[in-house]
Amino acid sequence: MPDITSFGQIGDTPVNAVTLTSAAGLRLTLISLGARLTELWVPDHGGTPADIVLGHDTLQDYLTQGGYLGATCGRYSNRIAGGRFVLDGQPVNLDRNEGDQHLHGGAAGFDLKVWDIESRSASHVTFCATSADGEMGFPGAAACRVTYRINGLTLEIEMEAEADAPTVINMVNHAYFNLAGHGSGDVLAQHLQVDAGFYLPVDERLIPTGEVVSVEGTAFDFRRSRPIGARMPGSGGFDHTLCLSWPLGADGLRPCLEAVDPASGRRMRMASSEPGVQLYTGAHFNGGPGKSGTRHARFAGFAVETQRFPDSPNRPHFPSARLDPGQIYRHRMKFDFSPAEV
Repeated sequence: MPDITSFGQIGDTPVNAVTLTSAAGLRLTLISLGARLTELWVPDHGGTPADIVLGHDTLQDYLTQGGYLGATCGRYSNRIAGGRFVLDGQPVNLDRNEGDQHLHGGAAGFDLKVWDIESRSASHVTFCATSADGEMGFPGAAACRVTYRINGLTLEIEMEAEADAPTVINMVNHAYFNLAGHGSGDVLAQHLQVDAGFYLPVDERLIPTGEVVSVEGTAFDFRRSRPIGARMPGSGGFDHTLCLSWPLGADGLRPCLEAVDPASGRRMRMASSEPGVQLYTGAHFNGGPGKSGTRHARFAGFAVETQRFPDSPNRPHFPSARLDPGQIYRHRMKFDFSPAEV
């Protein structure tokens, strides 16, 4: 069973860390602040490992630098226009933490909550937390769990929630990946393929317009593998939802993307239970602190957050994020880090 170690303290509340290691060479470290992934060591085609997720060395940096690095975000991740929607005829007003918009659960979202370690073994860690009725404006109390599980060169993340009143929920994992290793430079030459035939256009606030548009002939067409930076939709890069094409398989997952670092052969193949993936290429990074003395420059990592669509509580034609009492919200994602040939 993995040891629980200290990663610091917030007031009187300890923040703990746990490391999982597989015999195949996969190693990850998690901390209880935000049920967060802080290290992910993956071998290249020759067996040399590198830590492929962005993060910080200190608890203080996680608390002050922003960016949601490696965090579990919620109760509702991504954006809700105006920080408001109507549920069962009643107006719901949320915390507005990005101008007039609600983003990633608000100023005190799941990413800044200290989760309890509910259980652990040599191959898994389960975190749990409660979101109170009215927290960040959301109706109903929600009991939430996040489980990280490793097996060989695979990592599975499962997020679950139950509520005592009708509410909405959209939890995501917000890891930023750089398959060459964190601190190695930008990710624009790394290759990405996403099984998505449509995407969601956004307005100047990054709120979906409501249209669902074919990727054909656009910068959002990743149906064939290509360098992330080969065609960008403007100077800000990508911060858009791609609508996943494949139906769910018998295991409840849809294979959805593959990313490869051509130089090292490190590869990440991903499957998810969710209908969309938010591709974000880290345009906000501006030289802030990373791990081991590195700095996060622009485009230092890419996030691929599988999820329900942003602003879905205000868009009835989007997949619903509603959760009623007696139902279980379950979001699963599975990563395979078997290296590619180079």
